[in-house]
Amino acid sequence: MFKDLYFKTIKLAGHKSSKFFLGIMSFIESFIFPIPPDVLIIPMTIAKKNEWVKIALIATIGSVLGACLGYLIGYVFFNEIGVKIFELYSVDNTSFLKDKMSSEGGTIAWITLLAIAGFSPIPFKLLTITSGFVEFNLIYFIVISLITRGSRFFIIAFLVGNFGSAMKKIIEKKLLKFSLIFSAVLITFAYLIYKFLINFMN
Repeated sequence: MFKDLYFKTIKLAGHKSSKFFLGIMSFIESFIFPIPPDVLIIPMTIAKKNEWVKIALIATIGSVLGACLGYLIGYVFFNEIGVKIFELYSVDNTSFLKDKMSSEGGTIAWITLLAIAGFSPIPFKLLTITSGFVEFNLIYFIVISLITRGSRFFIIAFLVGNFGSAMKKIIEKKLLKFSLIFSAVLITFAYLIYKFLINFMN
């Protein structure tokens, strides 16, 4: 089923309303849709190299707005809707998450998970919904989502837009490894800023 959906999604890249479809796809991917926006971003950027900034921006805005809806689902409608979305991805037993958030270092641990999910192929939707469920700080949530999703989409669009189809093959093969490395750097940087702000306020 996912394979058929994947190929149908790719076909949208050549549609005259591809940017509209990209925005919608980026939006729903953040809380339920299984195919990442990269599937549209890459062929769209190859076809329209001069518009790589616009393409990345549309994906970022759509994704962050969708993440906010995912947060709302987790915060207000977790038992009614959130659980069913989790079941689609064969995930259960989420009750331990609130205990994890309340433990020492819980906020930092959640920031780390959210940052990794936002930038890497790990299902971002599960973290957006769960963030609402555990009542994670909304401002932190939006900022992290904006930074990580924006970084991912802008880097991919920039590389494909400037280096063409050769970069497409590299991204498709090395996306997971590259994402994890970049996420580690991003998380370390965010943690240092967090510690600096804590020390500054104290």
